[in-house]
Amino acid sequence: VFDNVNYMAYYIVGNEVIITNVNELSTTSHAKFGNGILTEGEPEEVRVWMEICNENAGRAVIPFEGMLAGDAWLWSRDRQNADLQRRYREMTEKKFDNQRGYYGTIGDRTVIKNCSIIKDVKVGSDAYLKGANKLKNLTVNSAPEAITQIGEGCELVNGIIGKGCRIFYGVKAVRFMLGSNSQLKYGARLINSFLGDNATISCCEVLNSLIFPAHEQHHNNSFLIAATIEGQANIAAGATIGSNHNSRGADGEILAGRGFWPALCTSLKHNSRFAPFTILTKADYPAELDIPFPFSLVSNDVTNNVLQIMPAYWLMYNQFALERNAWKYETRDKRTEKTQFLESHYLAPDTINSIFDSLKLLELFAGILHCKLHHTGKQFSDSEYQSFGMSYLTTETDKPSSLLLEKHTFENGSRPVKILKPAEAYKTYRNYITYYAYDLVIEYYRRNPGLTKDDFLKLLSTPVERQQFENVGGQFIPAKELKSLKDKIESYEVISWQQVHEFYVAQGKAYAGHKLNHAIASLQEINNNKPFEAANLGEMLDWYLNFRKHLLAEIRHSRQKDYENPFRQMLYADVKEMEAVIGKLEKTPFIVQQQEKLKKDVVFIQELKLKFGIAE
Repeated sequence: VFDNVNYMAYYIVGNEVIITNVNELSTTSHAKFGNGILTEGEPEEVRVWMEICNENAGRAVIPFEGMLAGDAWLWSRDRQNADLQRRYREMTEKKFDNQRGYYGTIGDRTVIKNCSIIKDVKVGSDAYLKGANKLKNLTVNSAPEAITQIGEGCELVNGIIGKGCRIFYGVKAVRFMLGSNSQLKYGARLINSFLGDNATISCCEVLNSLIFPAHEQHHNNSFLIAATIEGQANIAAGATIGSNHNSRGADGEILAGRGFWPALCTSLKHNSRFAPFTILTKADYPAELDIPFPFSLVSNDVTNNVLQIMPAYWLMYNQFALERNAWKYETRDKRTEKTQFLESHYLAPDTINSIFDSLKLLELFAGILHCKLHHTGKQFSDSEYQSFGMSYLTTETDKPSSLLLEKHTFENGSRPVKILKPAEAYKTYRNYITYYAYDLVIEYYRRNPGLTKDDFLKLLSTPVERQQFENVGGQFIPAKELKSLKDKIESYEVISWQQVHEFYVAQGKAYAGHKLNHAIASLQEINNNKPFEAANLGEMLDWYLNFRKHLLAEIRHSRQKDYENPFRQMLYADVKEMEAVIGKLEKTPFIVQQQEKLKKDVVFIQELKLKFGIAE
């Protein structure tokens, strides 16, 4: 159905399409539909690049339909390797020809109404476009099972939009890519940026950034520029991450591991780097930061002019958020094409490897303090300091309540850094490494019920190397495998992005095995490679079950604080009104779900003990 379309040219329209009240719907002879390619006769300077990660275009990539967050990340790295960079460009250009004269297309059952200008736009099936001001040089992917909608007041130029996206109410986006099942809304501005799958940006401004899947940013004055955010982040209102120009050039870069959570009105300096699951308290941080401790709470103590870091904060005090978020990210993954396997759990190779690095740092700093107190004037090697520190943090009766570091690399400044609760963090980190390993091993047995007790012992006793992994757009891939891929790209053994995507799929299928081996290697390392014997099985299973009960108690306790806080209670007439407004603690869906899961774990562990002949 066509009604009141003022000008329409060079479009192929599918079946059951409605187009009404459109000023212009046309395709030019040099249409590229958002891809960063050139048509015959065009100079290089008209090519559209997407300048992600920093403001100086030093990590710019050429956008193409089908590009994944992992592709953008690969291309943005290794800038010193000219051959590899050339190959990425060749692989991209090979996807297209330079012929002019491609028609625009509108897929079946698509509705377009009340739009002003639609030029050089390719639209998939079942899409719904209503009230947009300007759509130019775009690919809008859509399908019956993943409908994309673009609403009132939007102006989108030079972009590629994934399936199942929602873009509405005054969004402005230029030189951008949107992963599948993501949203831009309420005046969001997205420029020179890649937003990954299952993400939402609302109201705020994002420039020159590469954002992995499951990103949340909902507030009008949030500001994110020149950053690589590795997914599962939540950027609060007033966060100013970028454009402080503390150098003589454009902004540098922020690199934040997944789970990054800067609090209200947080201001950061470029360049900064954060371990996975770092929380920043509200502050104007005066200098660049390099925080290596995962799950840490970072705060700016202005009164004492000290940067404070509490390692393992999330693990010790907010288990509800960690467990619920892991569940939430998995259930909200609505992608119809899951080329990349996205890790949603907070315990994974990235966090565990960071924990091992953090244990060594805590041992070193505690050891230096111990030797200052008890071995005045003597010098030791780092390994000796670590040995002293391990004993100081675990067996000494006067464990340190904090560590004040005059010399450090955590902040680009002269003020000291204070490590809070190092002994508690050390113990917590070690416990979660153990839990990570036991949980994966027991889950492996749950999936393979035919395995025997001897298989169990062999699994835990066979020496395994703890591998390094890279976060490739939300998918964890062993560093060795990734290096092999890059070598194959350079040598022309891999010649297309399709083959790269096949590599992702293969790595996704192999990930459970890689992760299990990583967990076993982590367990062996945390136990100093002591042989695992049959006599340890009962102790292991009991420890695991007790820790699972501890987790549930911590999940409940984290949520219970919201009910017991008098400042939260004061706006309700009584407990009944509070429960009517926010619900009963006992009926919190996630807590109920975790209780049921624990019941099943108890039964399974009992069955496993019977199978292994372990007496109660």
